[in-house]
Amino acid sequence: MMENVHLVEDEDDIYSGYNDYNATFDSEELDNDEGFQQAVRTSHGRRPPMTAKFPGTAIGGRPIGTSFGVSGTLTLALTNTQLTLELDGAARPMTAVRAAGYTSALTRGTTFDPLGQSKGPAPPLEARNDDTPEEKIKILEKRVNELIAESCIAHSQGSLQLALEKAKEAGRKERALVRQREQSGNADHINPDLTYAVLFNLANQYANNDMYPEALNTYQVIVKNKMFTNAGRLKVNMAIKFYRMALDQISNAHKETRIKILQNIGVVFVRMGQYSDAVTSFEHIMSESPNVRTGFNLILCYYATGDRDRMKKAFQKLIAVPLGIGEEDKYIPTNDDTHANLVTEAIKNDKLHQMERERKSLAEKFIMTSAKLIAPAIESSFAAGFDWCVDMVKSSQYVELANDLEINKAITYLRQKDFKQAVESLKMFEKKDSRVKSAAATNLSFLYFLEKDYEQADRYADLAMSADRYNPAALINKGNTCFVRQDYDKAEEFYREALRNDSSCTEALYNLGLTYKRLNRLEEALDGFLKLHAILRNSSQVMFQLAHLYELLDDPQQAMDWLMQLISVTPTDPQVLAKLGGVHDLEGDKPQALQYYSESFRHFPSNMAVIEWLGAYYIETQFLTVNCTLVFFFTGNYQQALETYKDIHRKFPENIECLRFLVRLCTDMGMKEVQEYATKMKKVEKMKEIREQGNSSRGDRLSTKLKSLPGSNEPYESSGQRDLDASYVDPLGPQTERPKTAAKKRGDESDFADEELGDDLLPE
Repeated sequence: MMENVHLVEDEDDIYSGYNDYNATFDSEELDNDEGFQQAVRTSHGRRPPMTAKFPGTAIGGRPIGTSFGVSGTLTLALTNTQLTLELDGAARPMTAVRAAGYTSALTRGTTFDPLGQSKGPAPPLEARNDDTPEEKIKILEKRVNELIAESCIAHSQGSLQLALEKAKEAGRKERALVRQREQSGNADHINPDLTYAVLFNLANQYANNDMYPEALNTYQVIVKNKMFTNAGRLKVNMAIKFYRMALDQISNAHKETRIKILQNIGVVFVRMGQYSDAVTSFEHIMSESPNVRTGFNLILCYYATGDRDRMKKAFQKLIAVPLGIGEEDKYIPTNDDTHANLVTEAIKNDKLHQMERERKSLAEKFIMTSAKLIAPAIESSFAAGFDWCVDMVKSSQYVELANDLEINKAITYLRQKDFKQAVESLKMFEKKDSRVKSAAATNLSFLYFLEKDYEQADRYADLAMSADRYNPAALINKGNTCFVRQDYDKAEEFYREALRNDSSCTEALYNLGLTYKRLNRLEEALDGFLKLHAILRNSSQVMFQLAHLYELLDDPQQAMDWLMQLISVTPTDPQVLAKLGGVHDLEGDKPQALQYYSESFRHFPSNMAVIEWLGAYYIETQFLTVNCTLVFFFTGNYQQALETYKDIHRKFPENIECLRFLVRLCTDMGMKEVQEYATKMKKVEKMKEIREQGNSSRGDRLSTKLKSLPGSNEPYESSGQRDLDASYVDPLGPQTERPKTAAKKRGDESDFADEELGDDLLPE
């Protein structure tokens, strides 16, 4: 029964074909493969190492690596090379001889590279040709734009010369571009905007380098070219006659540009003295777009014409100009909102707030200047004029300026030397707010200090400090009152506090140096005055204090250096000249001291100390006649002095000092001989100068000759060529004739050890 049962073969056997594989991939049986081992052992059929891109099998003469032919060759070959098998290609040749049909080209059995990376990037669809006219034009146009940008960047960085060079190069490139377009037949495609930009930038760079004729010529080229649509606006940059032409060519849509042109026209009329025409331009601006600068110029024009009523109207227009700035209250932080406080702190000192402060400060400056200018002219007295200005300001948006105008009124009284009215005007501020009270009390303290009423000066200094403790001027006034009472320690404290409140307060620093000087703290005083000299480079007072301090520190050389610097600033100061003469006298340099004392005497003949020194010097040098002449001069006996000087001149006609005094005496006495003596003095000075130049040149020649002479222990050799008679006749007859041939010239022999030794150096 079982014989009739037939089992059906399961077609879905999961293990079917498990052992069916291609024997080519059986790398474990390669050791037993006789054909493969034979190919490895022999040189026939050996394949070269493979890389990502390898030549074909028909390669000959390749050296065999040293790793082949040793045990373990298979392992090394499989490790260092890639085994490539051709599954469906032509069979590789078994011999090293290249057969027909086999070349060095790649076969189909290549390295696995599905993306074709070994072939490199794909070639471009179309090769770019930079030699075509279109490409050259594009490159030139791009280069011109780059040069314009580089020129603008250089100007923004302050390199004006570099900016001009870049602008010139852009102009050259742009002209080359135009020629290139014309040669290629594209003259209709010339870019006028690029030409306009190049010329406009070049004109600006010429103007920035103060080359105004070149700038005007460039602007003329732009304006005359009808291709440029915006050329009318450039007439603003040109001379005066083009302002009105530019104004006519600019439409009403450009309101700001028209206003600026009108303002320039008004300024030009002011420069020309045509104030009525300038008023017309400024009035039009104030009606269309008022601003503080134009309002100030309008007041100046009315002041120049002397029109009182219009001065008042112009001042009212000036204080009514809207500034366009916000209220200061928005910068005050609130205690409730933290986020709002952070925003307020961030915008408190930003660019916008700085611009607002600058605009407000400029407006206040113009208003104050205008009020001080027109106050004496609009009323019968300047006090009434100031009162009118104060009333106008109080009713405007500049209420805080009213008090400043009152203080300026008091200062004007001071300039007119009306101290009583000035004090009364300042005393009116004692009941004002703290800021104005402090300013008024400071001025009162200084006034009383100048009048040597030190008690009142001290009282108002205290009042100013109580109103504003951080007022450096009030602290300086308080320190000054302590200084005159010789309370130097207290004065030092106030000066130091003033410097802490305002580190740039030069008055406090100067007074502090004087205080240290009185306290005999000379090093600290010197340090303070050196700091002050770094701030005030040309201050004669600071230089004099430095010279005096170095003199007190026993450093006369430094003192002389500072006095010389001081003379370069104030060459006619008799006190400085006398001081410099005294320093030279202490150093024992009498001639130099005489020169500076004489210069001091020439500028200020009434200084008795200088006269005493000169008299003592002339007595010491036995110039008694000169001394007597000085006595006659200063006792008022001018006629006797004149006769004595004439006698000296007859004896010493080349004495410049005598001639100088004769010129001065004749000038003071109104005598006709002044021209004669002046001419003689000039001749003597010229002769002296020529003589000094001759002496200096003679000294140079003598020094040159002395340099050419040998030393005392050197042989003399003449440096010049002279025609000397070198012939010599021997009295003993002619010498034996020398041989005609010469031996080889011997070299210079060393004379080492060729000296004769004395007996004291010989061995015993």
